[in-house]
Amino acid sequence: MKAFIAAALAGSALALASVPALAQEPAKAEVMHWWTSGGEAAAIKVFADAYAKAGGVWIDNATALGENARAAAINRMVGGNPPTAAQFNTGKQFDDLVAQKLVRPIDELAEEEGWKDVMSPFLVEAASRDGQLYALPINVHGQNWLFYSKPVFEAAGLTEPPTSWAEFIPALQKIKEAGYIPLSLGGQPWQERVLFNVILLADGGKDLYLKVYQDRDLDAIQSDEFRAIVETYGKLRGLVDPGSPGRNWNDATNLVLTGKAGAQVMGDWAKGEFINAGQKPDTDYGCVIGLDDETLMVGGDVFVFPAVTDEAQLAAQDLLARTMLAPETQVAFNLAKGSMPVRTDVDTSAFDACAQKGIALLKDPESQVPVFDILLSAGLVGSLDDVITQFWNNPAATPDQFVEGFVSAFEQDS
Repeated sequence: MKAFIAAALAGSALALASVPALAQEPAKAEVMHWWTSGGEAAAIKVFADAYAKAGGVWIDNATALGENARAAAINRMVGGNPPTAAQFNTGKQFDDLVAQKLVRPIDELAEEEGWKDVMSPFLVEAASRDGQLYALPINVHGQNWLFYSKPVFEAAGLTEPPTSWAEFIPALQKIKEAGYIPLSLGGQPWQERVLFNVILLADGGKDLYLKVYQDRDLDAIQSDEFRAIVETYGKLRGLVDPGSPGRNWNDATNLVLTGKAGAQVMGDWAKGEFINAGQKPDTDYGCVIGLDDETLMVGGDVFVFPAVTDEAQLAAQDLLARTMLAPETQVAFNLAKGSMPVRTDVDTSAFDACAQKGIALLKDPESQVPVFDILLSAGLVGSLDDVITQFWNNPAATPDQFVEGFVSAFEQDS
């Protein structure tokens, strides 16, 4: 604990020291992001409060939905009116901005602060292009979580989720027969893709998941094992409610935490909603990673800093980055967000039972796989999303058509 406090104080001192000595005005940072749900808003406020405490002025610019926020940020940067920082996901979403030299490399800052020494090499690599760090990872999210309502499970005669999807589907049917929504799904393409990828990793294992998304192995996609996973995915169409299409993820989470639905497959950002509602893990709700707590699908959020020449804006970016990565901010932010710190040198004892499962898996590289948008281009991600959502929303679509669509998307991207 002493080491943590010392590190925290050191981080604060660095943040304060970064304010230009001769500046007449405080550093002002316009931050574009998509965190608009209750739990997300509580988390971004941690950053805003810490920035203000460090002497800066936070100008919040939130746009609902990641794709909308990213598009707005990209338009601002291409148009020559960039914000101070913009949120992206860990992955290839900002590759075009790097190629156009619209994003500032932050290696020098990272070297001064020793960030690469306290971050997973996996995260450093995911945020780097051609050996230079172009984005600041600020959290680690697991994307293959199942959150479930303990009261609804109890009402349906279930004690905990089965450890395979073959066993879980009959359990969801019991929830339906008990009068509840079995699986709470937000019917948006990215959420439908999350559900499919969770089944792919759980039933196909790390080997098949990586053959498909890392090795782009078309034989693996055309295998009986992959086709069986598609069949399992299709069976879930009858276990969501009619209100699913278009629903936001946090509204789907709300159905679970209010006892209207049994379970939701979602990233651990959903936990921020349970936290914001005052609910406790293992008391009000349960959580499990990939049904067996063995492999974590790892991703997260980053902030990029547009390439600017104005000294005041550069100073504002430096202060913002230092504030976000300060040890005490990392702990407070990730506690609110439901995610895990990117720093390995902070005290995580305050994190709840769900987070401790993820933190334990983060210590072993063999227990992790990257989210698929770290492995694939943004264009291919979009093409695969189309295949997945067309299959999900057309009950007449067959697993063979799904497989053909996947193969075609990979072939066209090669």
